[in-house]
Amino acid sequence: MTYKLFIGDYAYSSWSLRGWLLFRTLGLKPDIHLVDFNAGAVFEQMPEVAPARTVPTMQTPEGTVVWDSLAMAEELHDRHPEGDLWPTDPTARGLGRALAAEMHSGFSALRSECPMNLRTSYRNVSLSEATRTDIARIETIWSHARSKFADRGPWLLGTWSIADIAFAPVAARFAGYDVTLSDVAQAYVDTHLSDTMFRQWRSMALVTGDTLPWYAKPFDTKPWPGPAPLFAKPVETGPAVNTTCPFTGGKPGYFLEYDGSVYGFENRICRDETAHDPAAWPSFMQMTRTT
Repeated sequence: MTYKLFIGDYAYSSWSLRGWLLFRTLGLKPDIHLVDFNAGAVFEQMPEVAPARTVPTMQTPEGTVVWDSLAMAEELHDRHPEGDLWPTDPTARGLGRALAAEMHSGFSALRSECPMNLRTSYRNVSLSEATRTDIARIETIWSHARSKFADRGPWLLGTWSIADIAFAPVAARFAGYDVTLSDVAQAYVDTHLSDTMFRQWRSMALVTGDTLPWYAKPFDTKPWPGPAPLFAKPVETGPAVNTTCPFTGGKPGYFLEYDGSVYGFENRICRDETAHDPAAWPSFMQMTRTT
């Protein structure tokens, strides 16, 4: 048996992003079940993992259902300590747990007023005083962590941890709602936007599921502020320079053009998510250097 992971819409389900990042960090490949936010109540689509009612939800190989993302994080850390979800340094780990717990239980104004929407980025957004108070608090705790661990790397505790997984959706919100931040906080957001795993999730968000109108806000839009993607475009036919899909190893049936060559993929989703951001997919970029 393997893990099962129930997640919501890639574009909008901020806590599903957290669950997915946990497994990607550990290099585990769970059996993913996508819960469609446009197809009815979440809990009605997950009867096999009752009493869970929300996403993400994890089912362990022996059948235990864990329906809270922070509980998932700690359980996976205990089961896979070699994955370094928390640092071994107790000083950093203690601070990280405080950061993750505050994110998990707080900032309700920001989460309500600025729902994650990876398909859209707004400009000149008007925010309530309550949300600005949340933003100020987040900047304070981010700056506190970065002042202590900046010499260890670009993440909150220097190296990547559960604390960063907890705040990845916040970075997405700040990017999407044109939030003006201090230099330290903006650098941390930019680190998330440039991260390969984040870029992969956003690429999947752009090609999977429907655009849900109830997430739209009445502001002008602007280009997504992350790294500008390399240019690639879907094409109808080959021949492709590769004989197997860079992701599945299967026979190519869908194609894209990149840097003057045509590459093939086994399915449309693999092709389309690669076309949106080729550099987010190391296996594809490696193929372009060897074919």
